[in-house]
Amino acid sequence: MTRLIQNLSEISTNYDALFVDLWGCVHNGVKAFPEACAALQEYRKTGGKVVLVTNSPRPWRSVADQIAGFGVPEDAYDAIATSGDSARMAMYLGVVGKKVWHIGEMFEDDFFQPMEILDDALDIEVVPLEEAEGIVASGPEDPLADPELYRAPFLYAKQKGMKLLCANPDIVVDRGDVREWCAGALAALYTEMGGESLYFGKPHPPIYDLARRRLAQLAPIEDHRVLCIGDGIGTDVMGAIGEGFDVLFITGGLAAKEFGEDPNAPDPVRLKTFLAEQNLSPTAAIPFLR
Repeated sequence: MTRLIQNLSEISTNYDALFVDLWGCVHNGVKAFPEACAALQEYRKTGGKVVLVTNSPRPWRSVADQIAGFGVPEDAYDAIATSGDSARMAMYLGVVGKKVWHIGEMFEDDFFQPMEILDDALDIEVVPLEEAEGIVASGPEDPLADPELYRAPFLYAKQKGMKLLCANPDIVVDRGDVREWCAGALAALYTEMGGESLYFGKPHPPIYDLARRRLAQLAPIEDHRVLCIGDGIGTDVMGAIGEGFDVLFITGGLAAKEFGEDPNAPDPVRLKTFLAEQNLSPTAAIPFLR
């Protein structure tokens, strides 16, 4: 049964490391959550390790720069594992071919920066759809536009047998008070149309493998001593449970409206019903990371 808590410190002593989601837990896409950052800083003071595990399509260094701009202090975490890095590794190993059609915003061009950890990386070329062997989706070109706008080019790509590499399995995120579409919405549409989509972020295994590698560089910590934290029921919670980790569900994030009018006081009955409908049982739940 999922335990409802009010502070991370109520259970954190049971774990030597945290795998922490970023968007909706540590920041809202605009600014950092001070209580969340303070909780992670306090945890690290006790010797605990913090790996930020995010479905961002960006390389980890780009994410570090981004969250610094939001006000997340460097001493709130030890390492970062991104869906983008996991997907980039697969891309440079050729899973969708050498010539790719890229769907994404202009700032996501750093997705195609070289990866120093690969010695045998392909020389990837970004080309128009008509010349492509596969698709790389780091996100919609316009995150506010309906993903259905991609139906026509996706029909062409499906008929050509192209695979779509999804660098961010999230369907939506909230940037401040604005809800935006993510690459996961594009991959879901392509799959629905009969195309093949390849996923590398939560809830899929590759990003957890990357997170374990990042953690192993810090300390030898076994899975049962790791607590995953996140607000995405179909990404953070499902992925962590699927990997055998304990998980702390943030109720005040994406699913906040499911648990009553006050995000700081989720209704225990509604929470129990929601989790039963999802057929998921996180170890604990908390309104916000603090």
